[in-house]
Amino acid sequence: MTDSYSIQLETDRLILRPTQAEDWPFARDFLMCEDTMRHLGGHQQESDAWRTLAQWIGLWSLTDAAMFGVVEKTSGEWIGRIGPWHPLHWPTREVGWGLRKAYWGKGYAFEAAAASLDYAFDELGWDSVTHLIADENVMSQKLAERLGSTPGEYVNLPGSLSDVRLCVWSQTKDRWKNH
Repeated sequence: MTDSYSIQLETDRLILRPTQAEDWPFARDFLMCEDTMRHLGGHQQESDAWRTLAQWIGLWSLTDAAMFGVVEKTSGEWIGRIGPWHPLHWPTREVGWGLRKAYWGKGYAFEAAAASLDYAFDELGWDSVTHLIADENVMSQKLAERLGSTPGEYVNLPGSLSDVRLCVWSQTKDRWKNH
């Protein structure tokens, strides 16, 4: 297991670290926003959002790969969650992303996803990564393309999400390093 308190990545404008309890007001806004959650399972009610926050925090104690909380350096605000993860029965090793709507279109998702790909390949030892993206999610497809990933097969998510079918965008460590 990973000591999640010691993990922190930095980019020019962002800090990537495990989401914490004090991120709750920002995570709540993220999870309750219809636009933000349109392709991430749908917006949640406050009680469901709180349980999701608990899941994000707890995942760091269960695995060595959980999405990072993304903090904008200048404001100190939690702006989303991006990073590598592979929860129980997940169909792929994924680097996923999602930002609060106010932070879309500023290049933050690319910046955090690129740092997360480096982390997945260099620290976790993954040989390939995926991004599971709905066909309607054009913004995420464009980000995946910018990251050098290409679309492939379709998979269904596990458990209560088994009716969700997503396209697997992927790339290898070698392709990323030569991107």
